[in-house]
Amino acid sequence: MNIHEFQTKMLFREYGIPVPEGRVADTDAAARNIAEEIGGDKWVVKAQIHAGGRGKGGGVKIAESLDEVQQHADHIIGMNLVTPQTGEQGRLVRRVLVEQAQDIKKEFYFGLIIDRVSQRIAVIASASGGMDIEEVAKTDPDKVIHETIDPAIGLPDFQCRKIASKIGLTGPLMGQAVKMMKGLYRLFRDKKAMMVEINPLAIVGDDQLVALDAKMNFDGNAVEQYPEIMELRDFEEEDPKEVEASGHGLNYIALDGNVGCIVNGAGLAMATMDSIALHKGMPANFLDVGGGASPEKIANAFRIVLTDPNVKVILLNIFAGINRCDWIATGVVQAMKDQKIEQPVVVRLAGTNYEAGQKILKESGLPFITADDLDDAARKAVEALS
Repeated sequence: MNIHEFQTKMLFREYGIPVPEGRVADTDAAARNIAEEIGGDKWVVKAQIHAGGRGKGGGVKIAESLDEVQQHADHIIGMNLVTPQTGEQGRLVRRVLVEQAQDIKKEFYFGLIIDRVSQRIAVIASASGGMDIEEVAKTDPDKVIHETIDPAIGLPDFQCRKIASKIGLTGPLMGQAVKMMKGLYRLFRDKKAMMVEINPLAIVGDDQLVALDAKMNFDGNAVEQYPEIMELRDFEEEDPKEVEASGHGLNYIALDGNVGCIVNGAGLAMATMDSIALHKGMPANFLDVGGGASPEKIANAFRIVLTDPNVKVILLNIFAGINRCDWIATGVVQAMKDQKIEQPVVVRLAGTNYEAGQKILKESGLPFITADDLDDAARKAVEALS
């Protein structure tokens, strides 16, 4: 689950991590009022969407007067902001963050992630922060520092000092860096985060470390334990199909292809998408119906997949264990009849009550394309596109 920059900074304040003074506005007039209230003679107006690269897309502007604050906010609010992370479709901006502009002396990058190789929280840091950090990581990876954290002892002061020293934070700045790192680690651990990123972390004014930009996301399987984090969820920033799917207990992620996938189990879903790609097709989605898929859940899965106008074929691939093939077949038949599905439907069933499921499909009289195994199903799905 992603949250906005202004929400991340709210959490940072709770954990003693320094951020610029600022507030969020959803109108140009409110943006002007905020700038006037926080004072100063220069401000930053920043689009609030769940994507990075906002500055490159025109979503971050510097204002040197209250009139400019209002003008920038009026321009940004309501714009369709296209960044390298939004794709060509862009993202509608509904609000802006207005902050005091800072006198930046140097920029750094700092983040915490889950390192799946070591199965630990890891620190990623660099003396080269800012908008081009991704390019730095590609072209000069030695400038990026990677440190794993031992869960038995957490993030001790000596490790913080080691990281700070490697990116050039010495003297009084080292003490600030240690305090900031420990606060970020507590926040990350306390709220079951998957990623926290400060880019840039900057030395400003009279040699103070400040998090100028901030990003966080959380483990969707754990976040319901934290109502205060769930309240930060912005459904308008999420794909409506993904939101609806989660309400039906389905795990759905939209992709760019034209073969709709309905599968049980994340591993089998990934293998199904790989098989489609192997046969020169492109999956339109990841959809895991889970281990106890009822006929109603299968019918809902079909309906959600078909809300994507790019879907030309549906591939249903079920290996039944807790699930039963007769349940699945009943749901498929129900969906075909109720939703009047015209796209070809390829069905591969295996496992519990396989014979009963095949009988239901056969006796329905509907034009299913049956497959013997995963490879056969993927091949037939791609062939049905032509």
